[in-house]
Amino acid sequence: MIELILNRRIYDNDIGPLMRSFFPKERLCIYADGILLGRESTEEKRQREEEAVTASMKVFVPEEDGDVTMSLCVDGKEEHVAFPYQQEMDASDFTPVQLKKASYDENWKAMALRSAKKNGVKRAAYDLLVKVTGRELPWGAQTGIRPTKKSLELMEKGEDAAFITDFMKQNYRTTDEKIRQTLKITGLEHHVLSRIPNATEEDFAKDSSLNLQGKGYSLYLGVLFCPSICLYCSFSSHAIGAYRHMVPAYVASLEKEIDFAAEHFAGRRLDSIYFGGGTPTALGPVELDEVLTYIEKKLDLSYLKEFTVEAGRPDSITLDKLKVLKAHGVHRISVNPQTMNQKTLDLIGRHHSVEDIRVAYALARQVGFDCINMDVILGLPGESPQDMQHTLNEVVAMDPENLTVHSLALKTSARLNLEWDKYQDYTYTNSDEIMLASYEAASTLGMNPYYLYRQKNMAGNMENVGFSKPGKEGLYNILIMEEREDILAIGAGAACKKVRIDPVTGDTQITRCENVKDIKTYIERIDDMIERKRQLFSDVN
Repeated sequence: MIELILNRRIYDNDIGPLMRSFFPKERLCIYADGILLGRESTEEKRQREEEAVTASMKVFVPEEDGDVTMSLCVDGKEEHVAFPYQQEMDASDFTPVQLKKASYDENWKAMALRSAKKNGVKRAAYDLLVKVTGRELPWGAQTGIRPTKKSLELMEKGEDAAFITDFMKQNYRTTDEKIRQTLKITGLEHHVLSRIPNATEEDFAKDSSLNLQGKGYSLYLGVLFCPSICLYCSFSSHAIGAYRHMVPAYVASLEKEIDFAAEHFAGRRLDSIYFGGGTPTALGPVELDEVLTYIEKKLDLSYLKEFTVEAGRPDSITLDKLKVLKAHGVHRISVNPQTMNQKTLDLIGRHHSVEDIRVAYALARQVGFDCINMDVILGLPGESPQDMQHTLNEVVAMDPENLTVHSLALKTSARLNLEWDKYQDYTYTNSDEIMLASYEAASTLGMNPYYLYRQKNMAGNMENVGFSKPGKEGLYNILIMEEREDILAIGAGAACKKVRIDPVTGDTQITRCENVKDIKTYIERIDDMIERKRQLFSDVN
């Protein structure tokens, strides 16, 4: 067991994930002002009281003036650090334009100062963990963030590779290899984004409702139905067998939200559509046809650059459904193995065979799809490096246009976490060597990495990477990961994202709203869900 002790509840969501990254197999207990944060079962309480603490970090953050103090003890080795708690804006942390804005906007100044304080404390915690453990993390102090976003912002402002490299080293302690990887991905993202119009500083000054891609937006349709619920899933999906009777009402609710999109975003440019979930192909061919026909009827698709359907589960893919998708002009689909090892498929609750994956892929080729993505997950329970290499070899043999490599992230609401006592004895392996093998597999397929993101509590403190053959990059993936334009998201659990630009500092400002996750509640409250969107996007015209 490891523990993080805070004098008050501050930075627990920043330092906690760092400690988990250094001690991935240990349970983390976080205390603030002497109180254990979060809920624990009777059994967890017993274990906490009986288990030895192998690593303990104490962090004192003053309310106002004074020093931040930290100590870390690991297996009897203890180190301490103290430094002044930043109270004012520092020119080394902010651009001259940002400092100027801080001189007249107290709210913005307070927000920026909070961010600077947090980053300083987090860096110090990381440095202390490195000093005591003798280990470094590939991404340094970055946890749960988009490591390429800042790089892309700096590149678009004219900064060169040397400046970006120094920025990532100083602010995040990122390793040289990951910085090189970031720069390569950022360059390709910049190229892909050139396919659609963007906005200039002059545009933002004239129209505050613009995002980085001007008047562009993307549409996300979520279908929270699946053939079964995977062990690692945290998306509140609903097993289609138990909810089949609700599908007609769900489709009708989607259509009401499409009506809103047609009305409210009539003056906007629809750049991409992403039909995800869940598993969209859990719907039948007739239902898929109805939704896709309604989209064509209601929305202006004349500017559309990409239409993706995440077919996903091989046990949901049929020839009839694929023909429907192709007939409606879908450009890109996913056929997701996650693993090509049958024992793992059985363990994680995917009720299909390895052969089903090959059959679904062959059907997609038969129908004529020439842009197929395949997802794999590294670090699944019980998988050895050899198992993961086998999966990569099998994917290479199928030769898709896109490969998305995920590192297993242990989510709070996933069954794997909720029933951890059943699965804690399995190995959860990921490493630089395994990640390198995925890059080699992608290279064999003629692919380059084109987008990347990280999550908290990832196996091996690794990342999720999207690879693509030239010209087959997923536009939507870049738009949402780099927060470039508005995402109008419909369906249960779908989250809208409004992207606006501060005309003075050029900072990106993100606001969100979400639909409820429960399907029955979503259907019953569909008018409320639409009103949330109307309020969020009240400046759209």
